[in-house]
Amino acid sequence: MRRRDFLALAAGTVAASSSGSWAQRTAVPHIGVLWHAGSAEEEDIYLSVVQKAFGDLGYTDGKTIVLEHRFPAEQADRFRSMAQELVAKKPDVIVAVTELGARELRKATSTIPIVVVLSPDPIAAGLIESLAHPGGNVTGLSLMSVDLSGKRLALLKEAVPNISRVTLMVDPKDPSSKQVAASSLAAAKDLSLELRIAEVTSPATIDAALAEAVAARSEALITGAGPLMFNERARIGSFVSAKRLPTEVAVAEMLPFGALLSYGQDFPEYFRRAVTYVDRILKGAKPADLPVEQPSRLKLTLNMKAAKSLNLEIPASLLASADEILE
Repeated sequence: MRRRDFLALAAGTVAASSSGSWAQRTAVPHIGVLWHAGSAEEEDIYLSVVQKAFGDLGYTDGKTIVLEHRFPAEQADRFRSMAQELVAKKPDVIVAVTELGARELRKATSTIPIVVVLSPDPIAAGLIESLAHPGGNVTGLSLMSVDLSGKRLALLKEAVPNISRVTLMVDPKDPSSKQVAASSLAAAKDLSLELRIAEVTSPATIDAALAEAVAARSEALITGAGPLMFNERARIGSFVSAKRLPTEVAVAEMLPFGALLSYGQDFPEYFRRAVTYVDRILKGAKPADLPVEQPSRLKLTLNMKAAKSLNLEIPASLLASADEILE
């Protein structure tokens, strides 16, 4: 399916479903999906993964299953209202892409099954009782926010050995931001790096934070995880490319926009696995009995195009340990 046709289908599904109730629907399963960005186009990378994953399991959107997408554009009030809107339609399952979305959905229903995709710690968030026995109407996957701060800094220094000053850009709204900042400062000390923390809370603050990193003579940049960084991947990539600033990100799908390397969870695999949870629930499994999965592997990806533009020769040891290399 062409990308334009795919986005039209996604938008059409929303329009067709949102005009009325599902109360008198046929036996075709209806699935709500609460995303985090503001449109199908912004979510295209992972929305297409979801669509394909359902297709691989034999579902056809609009025929054997109906997907209704909601895009809250990172706004807390929209997360809340869209969660309530989806619950009011009484779907068979709702997919919550983020922990914030899952929390709002959990407030709105204790009966409709909820599959969470990207939750740093669903136990701490109050979504489940335990990984092995979720115990309620929420199941899915957990990032378990394994502290990767030290490893990320070490990888960055391995890729760019001569750096001494680094800026870490974090979103304080991200649940793990305080831990990441503290751990990164400790790791930087061990690596003899001077690390400064830049907090960004909205797209409007990113430009200033990037400019300040350059003004502070930072020789490299690391971005924390979280939806804001991902949504602004083009803005960040354009800046670091123009300023020739070696950058490490947490999400591999941000690399084509100009970052040098990424290290973290395999997010497309998370979305594929979330779809299998939906399939199991549609076939009769109860969320309370479906153990929450933890990451099975972490992924190192290198962007050789960025390395070339920076005149960097990536060490052979790093090339050998990479899971994916973008040429």
